[in-house]
Amino acid sequence: MATEPKTILLVEDNADDEALTLRAMRASEVPNIIRVARDGAEALEAVFGHADRLPDLILLDLKLPKVSGLEVLQKLRADERTRGLPVVVLTSSDEEKDIVESYNLGANSFIRKPVDFDEFIDAVRQLGLYWLSMNRVRRPLGF
Repeated sequence: MATEPKTILLVEDNADDEALTLRAMRASEVPNIIRVARDGAEALEAVFGHADRLPDLILLDLKLPKVSGLEVLQKLRADERTRGLPVVVLTSSDEEKDIVESYNLGANSFIRKPVDFDEFIDAVRQLGLYWLSMNRVRRPLGF
């Protein structure tokens, strides 16, 4: 039985990290469709401008132009339609205040991007396998 592709919204302003993440997700064993937003405003438009087709997973960088990742997370959790969406903070930050604030705002997970290329690829692949294959999400009514 074929698995229906899952949709990932990758919110990433760094072109190199975007390319690595896309490569890792393509190498994963989970069929997926990846949409990319390159700043916080694009991320909010991608979600709220298309609420009829919400992503199955959001991979969210924190340090974004226009609207920060923390602000994006806050807006996602403030809206009933998006409150239950899995959001994984995937960032280069290892600052305690970013970790605490991400969880306080409702992040499902906080992952520091590994510096090593192979570790980065493996981390993203494992994220995809867990959040898109094993994890079960409660969708809001009407979605």
